[in-house]
Amino acid sequence: MAGLYIHIPFCKRKCRYCDFVSFASHDDFFPYTAALITEMRLHSPLMSGRTFETVFIGGGTPSLLPEGLIGRILSEARSCFTIAPDAEITIECNPESLTSPKLSDYASAGVNRISIGMQSADDRVLEAIGRIHNKENFIEAFKLALGAGFTNINVDVMHGLPLQTVDSYLDSIRLASDLGAAHISSYALILEEGTQLYEDVSSGRVTLPDDDETADMEDAGFRLLKDLDYERYEISNFAKPGFRCRHNLNYWNNGDYLGLGVNAHSALHANGKWVRFSDKTSLSEYISDTANGRLPIAETEDVPLKEEMFESVMLGLRKIDGVDRAAFEKRFGVDPVLQYAQAVNQAILNGNMTVTDEAMLLTEKGLDFQNEVLIDFM
Repeated sequence: MAGLYIHIPFCKRKCRYCDFVSFASHDDFFPYTAALITEMRLHSPLMSGRTFETVFIGGGTPSLLPEGLIGRILSEARSCFTIAPDAEITIECNPESLTSPKLSDYASAGVNRISIGMQSADDRVLEAIGRIHNKENFIEAFKLALGAGFTNINVDVMHGLPLQTVDSYLDSIRLASDLGAAHISSYALILEEGTQLYEDVSSGRVTLPDDDETADMEDAGFRLLKDLDYERYEISNFAKPGFRCRHNLNYWNNGDYLGLGVNAHSALHANGKWVRFSDKTSLSEYISDTANGRLPIAETEDVPLKEEMFESVMLGLRKIDGVDRAAFEKRFGVDPVLQYAQAVNQAILNGNMTVTDEAMLLTEKGLDFQNEVLIDFM
């Protein structure tokens, strides 16, 4: 399986917690789209014989692009690459920039999955983290997506945010469920150095829930999601039956993917090697390179086999189903339970892992201590 990722790096305003490569208040939409199309054409002969089963348009805020550009990008992707007829095609959207004409454009272009960044249904919390939508904007955006015929809709929710309580976090989950979300991603805030929120917390201007409060939120939220019939299939991801995100599952299975756009990352099997590469982070350099017929690649790395094996374990253990032993052995020629026998035994003794004939997987306790478990695997 292979996935195609397309990065749209523009935002109306940068969220206070965000450390992604994105640019606020830019209007380089058309030159950037032209650069993306050129990058696709440059990659096209190199991707011959490869089929992409998923496409994910992320950001940034892809829904910020003017009408017609997403359709143009996807049309070019189909011209340059082999996209499976039943491919899952996702676009990330923010509530304030989603409109009925854009949704119609997405549907016509073949998008079949919408991911809406709500983060919280509490307007005070949204303001504290720098979001520019409110609860009502989110509700309106969700209903517009339903009205445009989309049924596979994900909602992003966060916990551990400033001013957030257990009740407000649970209210956010209930709202997404009541509206009909097929998938909910529920992430804990990671305070990244260099962000506005990091500076505010470091200076004492903003206080976050402490570790115990955040853990209580997570436990309560995950119980509620289970009660609402969302299946937890990855550490932070929950889906109704049949609505697991295929694109993200490919990442967690350490599958092949091609990334296009500023700072996009790729990992592909090529010439018997596992190769990683990433695009430049400068918007001007990215556009300049493509305009001059050059792939805008900043770094390339051949990944050693042992590192590829460890990454397959690290990512696979994020899934509730764990690491598929047969698939691992087919890829690497060895059973992961034997390859990592000492680490597996230690994890089992600590109550963090279970091994079956089909998989090695973390227990519920182990999911909370994944980083500690992985130290032994390293």
